[in-house]
Amino acid sequence: MAVHEFAAPERFVAGTIGLPGERAFYLQAKQQARVVSVLLEKTQVLALADRVDELLDGLIGQGRTDIPATAPGALFDDDPLDTPIEEEFRVAALAIGWDDDSSQVLLEALSADPDESADPEVRAPDSLRVRLAPGYARAFVDRARRLVSAGRPPCPFCSLPLDPAGHVCPRANGYRR
Repeated sequence: MAVHEFAAPERFVAGTIGLPGERAFYLQAKQQARVVSVLLEKTQVLALADRVDELLDGLIGQGRTDIPATAPGALFDDDPLDTPIEEEFRVAALAIGWDDDSSQVLLEALSADPDESADPEVRAPDSLRVRLAPGYARAFVDRARRLVSAGRPPCPFCSLPLDPAGHVCPRANGYRR
């Protein structure tokens, strides 16, 4: 079991490698020279962004005044992922939470399979654990949503992604558009 913890990362972003339609999605945390990248699905990136946003909005709704409604401009990060990108594991589950004591968002990404070489009684999946200040969490949400929306445009008829050459649309009885 490998646990990658980042209490105050310099950078925590979602990013991709590849062209739209063939992209691989990653979460990447960086603290000094240490960089950890984990592979996940596009839908997981969007779900994580949505849930973090809902969590922060819910805290604002409870009267918290220390939570920004939008990401501070100084935290904008549009840089590519840090290289080399070495996948630690593929994400199977994501969890988020709020630590009232430190006023931070807690994010955890878990691998699918526990380490098979570990003692059978203490096997646990690999994990990436990150703590983010609310402003950094908002910046993560903004970047993740832009990243997901930068993919292939949807078909106006069936909403499936369009390839540059079109696609076989089920709503058009299979005719290529």
